[in-house]
Amino acid sequence: MAQALRALAVTADFRASADQVRRARNFVSRLLDGWPVADDAVLCVSELASNSVLHSASGEAGGTFSVQLKTVPGEYVWVEVRDQGGSWVQRDQYDGRPHGLDIVGLLAADFGVDGDAQSGWIVWARLDLPGSRAGRAATSPDRGREQSVTEPGPAVNGRPARPDSAGGPADSSRGGLSWRG
Repeated sequence: MAQALRALAVTADFRASADQVRRARNFVSRLLDGWPVADDAVLCVSELASNSVLHSASGEAGGTFSVQLKTVPGEYVWVEVRDQGGSWVQRDQYDGRPHGLDIVGLLAADFGVDGDAQSGWIVWARLDLPGSRAGRAATSPDRGREQSVTEPGPAVNGRPARPDSAGGPADSSRGGLSWRG
């Protein structure tokens, strides 16, 4: 039986290994039981956690990653995965099918990357709920769907769209990379 939709703000830490990616998916799946974007959020976390394990310093011995989940009933679900940094490696060859951030970009109303190689990468995605104000704006005839981005670039207005603990945009004052999809 599905849970009543309620506001949440939770973070969980995981060892950076393949079995922990499965645990991260299960963590998000349990918390989002009954939410209309639950499957998309689980897939986003799966892709982002896998990237952390395979492509960041988190994948080194003793590495970890964290998953943050925030829900706003009637509006959106926010997921983010934080890793331990490392160099940003852009995929050189496109094989005709979406991977990692491409998949997240197709599912999310908005997504992006904050952080840097030294302090860690934070990849986030906002999944608007059907009928939400943001969801209605995203599907209005005046606004087309944003394209996915496969390499870092500046955030809109130099600010990421991540919610802080109060729910507003976070200010990326660390001086690291910040971009939006």
